[in-house]
Amino acid sequence: MPEQISREELASWIASRCPYLPRKIVNEFIDKAFEKRLTEEEIERAVDLVCTEYRENLIEPGEPVGTVTAQSIGEPGTQMTLRTFHYAGVREFNVTLGLPRLIELVDARKVPSTPITYIYLDEDHRYDPEKAKEVARKIEFTRVENIVSSIYITTGSIVLEMDPDIMSDKGVTLEQIKSVLRKYGDVEIISENPPTISVNANVVDLMKLQKLRDRILKAKIKGIKGIKRVIIQKRGDEYMLLAEGVNLKAILKVRGVDPYRTYSNDVHEIEKVLGIEAARTMLIREMIGVLMEQGLDVDIRHVMLVADMMTRNGTVRQIGRHGVTGEKESVLARAAFEVTVKHLLDAAAKGEVDELAGVAENIIVGQPIQLGTGKVNIYMKPYIIPRGGGGQ
Repeated sequence: MPEQISREELASWIASRCPYLPRKIVNEFIDKAFEKRLTEEEIERAVDLVCTEYRENLIEPGEPVGTVTAQSIGEPGTQMTLRTFHYAGVREFNVTLGLPRLIELVDARKVPSTPITYIYLDEDHRYDPEKAKEVARKIEFTRVENIVSSIYITTGSIVLEMDPDIMSDKGVTLEQIKSVLRKYGDVEIISENPPTISVNANVVDLMKLQKLRDRILKAKIKGIKGIKRVIIQKRGDEYMLLAEGVNLKAILKVRGVDPYRTYSNDVHEIEKVLGIEAARTMLIREMIGVLMEQGLDVDIRHVMLVADMMTRNGTVRQIGRHGVTGEKESVLARAAFEVTVKHLLDAAAKGEVDELAGVAENIIVGQPIQLGTGKVNIYMKPYIIPRGGGGQ
């Protein structure tokens, strides 16, 4: 990089050579040029390449981006497998992928078939497996039934025998169990090894004891509601947690969790907790991830357009008659998609007018669509020769 040239002079020179280049790209280019200490000749060649690349990636006026996007995603979509589950790095964990997951995303399902939260840890916990296990134990929802090896009813009381290995694995102490069981009656420890506890409820009726037994088994010991299991994975040089279930709002409050990287695969939860922009980013990431996992090469801009359409009014809507397609202004476009008769009858009853501005409705009535060459209209002003002579 020549010493005598300044950033302002370089920006002015690039603007004169390539006036249509956005300011953001120019600034990024200048940063890199100074960082790499490029020569004048290298800068000239690099600017020409940037300009050419930018020009070739511009969309022409009248380009049917929606149709191209639909075809670009729909055609490879026919090659996708129908397998629902795929191991996510560990044998006991399943994740919905392939066509079922793509359908789930574009339909904006309220609850994903395999809800998962990807929990990243902060600087103090991400490099130590024991510290990661501590965080996992805080998050995993543990009931009494998860740590009981056997339970039986005696006269007026319920006896629970705990599994010491599971207690150790889940980080549950005998004191924690006792404090939970005290709500149901007088607690007495019968044996320390294996831990055996008797709950005297002062109830003789067998039906009432069975109902109490069921309530005790469902009692919460610790953890976050909705998180069934948490497993630890090592990615690179750090440890992270995979949780079966979603409850992002509660998980982000747990000490040791990195709130800036943690996310779930539930788009509606992301929208509710992190906002619509995060939901859009999650949709793009999940769709591209599904397509790449299947070995399908789809340009990310097509996926971005789908995500933009699904989130453009501030909420996540499905691509379907209850969402994006069902909200089209054109009666014929709505009728061409699904439930044709219902749309036509409703429109007739309301006296709706179709402006024939889109693709589907113009194809239906047999006139040129307003895209590509059909976007251009020719206006002609005829020259009228005045009476009584010619002239210019």
